[in-house]
Amino acid sequence: MRIPTPCGPVSQAVHDHLTTLRPLPDLPDAPAPTTRDHALALWTLYELAYRGFDGVDPDLEWSPEVLRLRNRLGRDLEAWLREAFAASTGPRDLAGLVEADGDVPGVARFVRESADADDVRRILVQRSIYHLKEADPQCFLLPRLGNAAKAGLAELQYDELGDGHADRLHAHLFERAMEAAGLDPTYGAYVDDASEETLTLSNAMSLLCLHRRLRHAALGHLAAFEATSSLPSADMVHGLRRLGFDETVALYYDEHVEADAVHEHLARTLCELETGGDPQLEDEVGFGAFVCVLVEERCAVDLLGAPVPA
Repeated sequence: MRIPTPCGPVSQAVHDHLTTLRPLPDLPDAPAPTTRDHALALWTLYELAYRGFDGVDPDLEWSPEVLRLRNRLGRDLEAWLREAFAASTGPRDLAGLVEADGDVPGVARFVRESADADDVRRILVQRSIYHLKEADPQCFLLPRLGNAAKAGLAELQYDELGDGHADRLHAHLFERAMEAAGLDPTYGAYVDDASEETLTLSNAMSLLCLHRRLRHAALGHLAAFEATSSLPSADMVHGLRRLGFDETVALYYDEHVEADAVHEHLARTLCELETGGDPQLEDEVGFGAFVCVLVEERCAVDLLGAPVPA
């Protein structure tokens, strides 16, 4: 994958370090973690733990300088998310957050009722940043769980990863959907078009899954993600068929209507297994679920008004 185009001083510094080994600067105190510049910088550093970039030394994944800046930006993002959680007056538990989220009109309902074909392509472009590596972040959780939760997550991931068939991987189904919609299915092709909200959604998932201390929050995020996916996927299928998209586009979402209903039950069970009724750990699950709902809602607001990329 080509390294993203910088959009500010922090992402420029990351770009220059990865391509020319120019030293990384110290950041000023309390940078805004939700500017696109900071979000892109963190996304780029996290991506070294996934597939990396063309022409970038793979050993930089474990460079002390890279990890120093990645951890700094990650801590800033976590602090912002925890402040939002602390200030929230809504539900703080997984069940309450999922129920409340069901009452919020979102992107899928827009696609079902009134979106046009360009709207759908714009949405697919943004969603591609995560869906082309769908389930990859959660793979980092497997060695960090107890036996029962590990077995349950492996069951869920086995389904996400195609039940042993490469052409059934959910990420591959999304590749086919992108191509059938007339878009570039290449991994990372649209990173330069990704909004700050889209990058932050991806970063939040990586933050939770790449830190062992945040594993309970990661499970809460996963459970909320699965619990809020099935019905919107059905709306997407109806909207795509209304607009006459190739059935291959609808297939990706049709797969998730039933799969995510099953995954929701599994993911909730994983949370129960790992928390064991501990109130502090259950609060971490609630934090993770809150993060999922928050970043998805921010993406929805952005997607319902952003222009189609050229």
